[in-house]
Amino acid sequence: MRHILSLLVENEAGALSRIAGLFSARAFNIESLSVAPTEDASVSRMTVVTSGSDQIIEQIHKQLNKLVDVIKVVDLSESPHIERELMLVKVQAKGEVREEIKRMTDIFRGRIVDVSDNTYTIEVTGDGAKLGAFLQGLDPRQILEVVRTGTSGIARGEKAIRL
Repeated sequence: MRHILSLLVENEAGALSRIAGLFSARAFNIESLSVAPTEDASVSRMTVVTSGSDQIIEQIHKQLNKLVDVIKVVDLSESPHIERELMLVKVQAKGEVREEIKRMTDIFRGRIVDVSDNTYTIEVTGDGAKLGAFLQGLDPRQILEVVRTGTSGIARGEKAIRL
């Protein structure tokens, strides 16, 4: 089962390496990883997407809590949450295809962020399924490059992860 783990960690050199090393040493796969400072510059929020049984996730949770750099670990998958991902797609856009790509971008509530004579660079945000659907709607021969951020998530409502 897919799990989204949200961690508050000390914003120090090596913290990311130690956390990634924990996953690697135990042969746990990281499907997606996103890290950035929080409103407190000394703390970063890390979102790790991984898969595993409840037993494996419990083991990961316990191992993460043993690391000195880790302040708090929450499995967002256990309660209602919002998850988003950002994707940038560079596509060939020549002739009448340009209008078709613009329409599809509008349907997916994306934005064209760069235009050249022969290309568009499109920004799309949403859950992974939405981004996948957008890519499937494009002719694969048009796609020049795809960059995705990985999942970021937050609990719904008043629930918040705090120090």
